[in-house]
Amino acid sequence: MEALYLLIPMSIVVVFIALWIFFRASDGGQFDDLVGPGQRILQDDDRPAQKDAAPANRTERPDLPEA
Repeated sequence: MEALYLLIPMSIVVVFIALWIFFRASDGGQFDDLVGPGQRILQDDDRPAQKDAAPANRTERPDLPEA
């Protein structure tokens, strides 16, 4: 029983030290994602958005630029 009087406070101190190390690393940018933004650029969809269906009386081709 006497060992618990020593082990409980020591375990609390160890937890606080671990939390302090974690938050210090987090504030220092240790866990910033440096790869994700580069991957998102490669997977970005650069095609223009599809417009609604063209009107039925339209005679020119929609894929050609207008003169």
